[in-house]
Amino acid sequence: MAGETDWGWDNARAVGGVFFIVLIAWILSENRRRFPWKIVLGAIVMQYVLTLLLFGVPIVRDALFNLNAALDVLVAATREGTRFVFGGLVGDQPAWEAFTGQPGPIFIFQLLPLIITIGSLSAILWHWGILKAITRGFAFFFQRTMGLGGATSLSVAANIFMGQTEAPLLIKPYLKGMSRAEIFIVMVTGFATIAGSVLVLYTQFLRPVMPDALAHLITVSLIATPAAVALALVMVPETVASHDRVHEPDFKYHSTMDALAAGATDGLAVIWNIATMLIATLALLYIVNAILGAFPDVAGGALSLQRILGWIFAPLMYMAGVPIEEAAKSGQFMGVKTVLTEFVAFLDLARAPQAEITDRTRLITTYAICGFANFGSIGILIGGLSIMCPERRADFISLSWKTLWAGTLATVMAAAVVGSLPQSLFGI
Repeated sequence: MAGETDWGWDNARAVGGVFFIVLIAWILSENRRRFPWKIVLGAIVMQYVLTLLLFGVPIVRDALFNLNAALDVLVAATREGTRFVFGGLVGDQPAWEAFTGQPGPIFIFQLLPLIITIGSLSAILWHWGILKAITRGFAFFFQRTMGLGGATSLSVAANIFMGQTEAPLLIKPYLKGMSRAEIFIVMVTGFATIAGSVLVLYTQFLRPVMPDALAHLITVSLIATPAAVALALVMVPETVASHDRVHEPDFKYHSTMDALAAGATDGLAVIWNIATMLIATLALLYIVNAILGAFPDVAGGALSLQRILGWIFAPLMYMAGVPIEEAAKSGQFMGVKTVLTEFVAFLDLARAPQAEITDRTRLITTYAICGFANFGSIGILIGGLSIMCPERRADFISLSWKTLWAGTLATVMAAAVVGSLPQSLFGI
C-alpha cells in the first residue's frame, strides 16, 4: 500500500530497533570498552544500501523477482527425476493431490528431492569456477569494507551460498591460527544465513502466500551477513592484529561428473537429516503441547509451546517493526525457529492464515527466522568445526551460546531494516 499508511510509527520504531539490537549485543560483549563503532555504522549503512539497491532500482528489482522463473525450471526438472524414480503418482504432486483429494505434497518424495538438484548444480557451478568467482568477489568486498582477514572474509562470503559447516571447509587449514574473534565471526555468519539448497526449499513453502519469496530470502542472506560480522565484533572484539590470509583452500572436484555425484550425495545426506529432524521435533512439539494443554487456559486460550515462545520473543519482534497486536504471533515463529528449527518455523509461517498475520508482518518475520540459529545447530556446528580443527574445540564450545544469540540478533536486525522501510518498496 502507498500513501499515508505506507510509513508510520511501526517503521520509525524499527529504525530504533536496529540500534536496540546493537545495544543488546554490546550488553553481552566480552569487552564493552572496545566497541567497533566504525564497523557497526558501516554494516548498518551497507544493509540499507543493499536493500535499496535490490528493491529500489527497477532493473535490479525486476531481475531479482524474475528469479522465480529459474526456480520453476529447477522444480520442473526435479519433478521429472522424482516421477521417474517414484512413479507418476508418488513422484508428481498434482497427481498425488488429485488421488488423495487433499492439498499438500509428500515432503520426502515431492519437495525434499529439490535439495539433491540444487546440491548437484551448486557443486558443478563451483567446479566450473562460476560460484567460486562470485564467492571470492564477495570475500574481497568484505575484506575491503570491514577489514576482515583473507580467510575470514572467504568463509563469510561463502556462507551466503553454503551451510554453516560447508563454508568453513574453505578455510580449514587456517582455523588453527585464527584469533578468537575471527573464529566467532565464522561461527556467527554460519548461524545468520542459510544454505542455498534449503533456501530454495523454503521458497517453495512460502510462494503460495509470498509470491516473491525467493527474492526476499536471497536478500536476507546478503544483508544479514554484514550484521553478523558487526554484532560478532561487538560481542567478541578483536584484540590481536589482523593479518590477511590467502584464499588457497577450496573444494576440489576431479571432473564435472564428480561434482554432480558429490553434490547429489551431499544433498541426500541433507534430506535424511531434515526428515529425521522433522519426525523428532514435531513429535516432541506434540508431546510438550499435550502436557501444556492439561493446564488451565491462559488469556483465553490453551497453553502451547508456540504461545509461550511468542510471548518471550514478542518484544524483540515489536522492536523490529511488527505491530503490537501481531508481535506475539510473530514471536511464535521466532521461538519455534530457535527451539526447534527454521524448517518448522517456515512451515508454520507458510500455513498461517491471512486473518492472523498481515503481509508486512509475514515479510518481517521471514527475514527474522531466515538463519540456522537454533539449539540443534549448536551441536552440528561444534561437531563439524571440531572435526576440521580439534585444537580449537575449547574455543568452539565456549563461543557456542554467544553464537546462538549473535546469529539470532543478526537476522532480527535484517528484519528491522526491512521493517523500517516503506512497505510499497517491497510490493506489499
